[in-house]
Amino acid sequence: MHSVKKKHLHPKNKFQIAAWLKKIFGDHPIPQYEVNPRTTEILHHLSERNRVRDRDVCLVIDDLKQKAREYESEAKHLQDLLMESVNFSPANLSSTGSRYLNALVDSAVALETKDTSLASFIPAVNDLTSDLFRTKSKNEETKLELTKLEKNLTATLVLEKCLREDLKKAELHLSTERAKVDSRLQNMHFLKAKSEEFRSGIRATEEQLKARGMDASLSHQSLVALSEKLAELKQQTIPLKKKLESYLDLMPNPSLAQVKIEEAKRELDTIEAELTKKVNMMEL
Repeated sequence: MHSVKKKHLHPKNKFQIAAWLKKIFGDHPIPQYEVNPRTTEILHHLSERNRVRDRDVCLVIDDLKQKAREYESEAKHLQDLLMESVNFSPANLSSTGSRYLNALVDSAVALETKDTSLASFIPAVNDLTSDLFRTKSKNEETKLELTKLEKNLTATLVLEKCLREDLKKAELHLSTERAKVDSRLQNMHFLKAKSEEFRSGIRATEEQLKARGMDASLSHQSLVALSEKLAELKQQTIPLKKKLESYLDLMPNPSLAQVKIEEAKRELDTIEAELTKKVNMMEL
């Protein structure tokens, strides 16, 4: 997506917009609208177009006034010539004739013709008709552009509303996650404190037991090591027992078998004695 460069309007332009809206609506209240850079830019664009159009209209009006003065001067000149040549005055016309004459003069002034002949009126009317169609076409283009601007403004306002809602959701989610993190930090600090408390308690208990003359072999670590050794010795007795059972199942020389049995029994007794000793030490 192409990045849109934001335009920052000068504060003077905002006052111009406010004055333009006041001029447009007059005594009527100005409709409420959301003031943001996008709407301000659109209103500034419309006010500039309106200002240019008003300037063009004023120029046209001034030009028409100038031509009217020229026509009045020319009419006076022709009237003077008419009076001098045939001693004829518009005051001598009937009311109907005066109306027709005034209408003819007004038409000539409006159409900007050089005289009141039919050859001057027809091209002027054609030109006026062409201007009328061009003006209508331009007005349609302006309406389409205004409609497009209104749609863009509406879409922008909807997008802004959606962005505001998304921002609120993001802030709410962030607040929830921050609360969870704070809770976890508190739990971590609590567990650290408890762990340190247990370590201190263990150290104090070990120091008390050491002061009372407790054998170091009866400490927790020593008992754990003895338990592991006991399990290892038990595993070692399993193959010896199986070996002894294999001897009991045989039918060999009785004296040789008796010797082997006695050797196995002595070895088993030794292991069991060591196991018993270790167990007794663990029970202490």
